[in-house]
Amino acid sequence: MKRRLFFGVLAYLCFSVLPVHAQSMMAPDVLARSVTDEVIAILRSDSDINAGNPAKLMNLIETKVLPHFNFMRMTQLAVGKNWRRANAQQQGALVDQFRVLLVRTYATAFTSYREQKIVYRPLRMRPDDDDVVVRSQVLQSGGPPVAVDYSMEKTGNGWKVYDVAIEGVSLVQNYRSTFNGEIQRGGIDGLIQALDSKNRQLAQRTQGAVQ
Repeated sequence: MKRRLFFGVLAYLCFSVLPVHAQSMMAPDVLARSVTDEVIAILRSDSDINAGNPAKLMNLIETKVLPHFNFMRMTQLAVGKNWRRANAQQQGALVDQFRVLLVRTYATAFTSYREQKIVYRPLRMRPDDDDVVVRSQVLQSGGPPVAVDYSMEKTGNGWKVYDVAIEGVSLVQNYRSTFNGEIQRGGIDGLIQALDSKNRQLAQRTQGAVQ
């Protein structure tokens, strides 16, 4: 799971450097290709990020990565059929906690970056498509390439990521099995509490990693 999350983090970052207004005018694969080199250059050159500076990590994720996610849809897909059992307040709490979970996980995964390279495969897309899969591979020294596929949808604010599959395994579906288990044990509120507890643990781990 940690390996999948790292490659997902590295891949997601490739959507995060250009200004939002410029990104909204680009096709999803063009967008990904355009920013990959710049993102990798930042990861390689920023000594604070490489050292695990928590404040800088969080700021980078919050300002550059998160605006390009559809967290509502991601959370709804991860919770699955149980989403309809949650009231509006619970749904809002689930989205907030899932968002924090991904942020904390990304902050931890940043420290694993080394010299990976991302290449993209030709996009299969019709002019009127508003939901596509952008396929890529992460090339790593001393290991086989890792397939990373992004599910993206076209919105009024440009293309947004709502799922990523690492070697064919969906991140959203992976969380769904865990979430369903928590809901069976403690209901929707039990899942919210479990996510809050996990987020607190990740926060402590992130702080401890840089001390």
